Amino acid sequence: MTMCNKKVLSLILFSFSILSLAQQGGEDASDTSPRKERQSRNLTYEANQDLVQNDFIQAEGNYRKAIAKNNENVTAPYNLGRAYYNRESYAEAFSRFKEAGEQADEKPTKHKAYHNMGNVFMNNKEYQKAVEAYKEALRNNPNDEETRYNLALAKEMLKKQQNDQKNDQNQDDKKNDQDKDNKEKNQDQNKEGDQNKDQEGDQKDDQNQDKGDEGDKGQEKPEENKKGEGEEKQEQKKQPNQGEEPEKQQRPRPNQLSKQQIQNLLEAMQNEEKKVQEKIDAQKVKGKKIKNEKDW
Repeated sequence: MTMCNKKVLSLILFSFSILSLAQQGGEDASDTSPRKERQSRNLTYEANQDLVQNDFIQAEGNYRKAIAKNNENVTAPYNLGRAYYNRESYAEAFSRFKEAGEQADEKPTKHKAYHNMGNVFMNNKEYQKAVEAYKEALRNNPNDEETRYNLALAKEMLKKQQNDQKNDQNQDDKKNDQDKDNKEKNQDQNKEGDQNKDQEGDQKDDQNQDKGDEGDKGQEKPEENKKGEGEEKQEQKKQPNQGEEPEKQQRPRPNQLSKQQIQNLLEAMQNEEKKVQEKIDAQKVKGKKIKNEKDW
């Protein structure tokens, strides 16, 4: 018996065939509980017949009426839950199976209710809850092989589910670690790129500075040029032009003779030369004979 062949495990639809009792005219009006109980059983029987005729809507209505008449009637909610289950309305089915299981006093009814609750959990892939439901069913009927098989299947599916969740978690952790590594790697690359950009920027600044220094060597700034031109003009004024007379030339340096000193030196040399010439002339006159008479 496999899960595919028994997706919905067979449930026994048991109904109590309760004969309708004719009410006696002398029935005590205050005895309402027995009357409602009989009405609830009759409505349950009618609902069972409606299901046989595939009239779900009529059956659902009669089951609900039966439950309203007597909340101790566990057959009505159980059969209604089975009807919902066959229509794959699992939430409604579970609610009715639970109602029947909690209200039932007899173990067979409890066993079937919890067995079907386990089936609902299996269809919803709630395997842990299915295991607990099947265990409760076996407590009420330990000899049911179908419930025991379903319990073993639920345990196997639970183990597989836990392994899948663990693998998924490992995959998520691995992916998160990889994403984190990639993020850190990108941050490092961005940081390295920023550092390279900074270095390139510094190199460009240095190159521009070097170019600026070379430009300054070849060409002075306007203000410096202006200042240099003024100093050059002053130097030109101080330096003598070619062809100018000595007296118009630049003032000599401290180690050279001044203009006046040169003039005085020349005059002294001329006077000295004049004196020497006078001495020579005097000597010539002294050595020559004087003529008393004119030489005609």
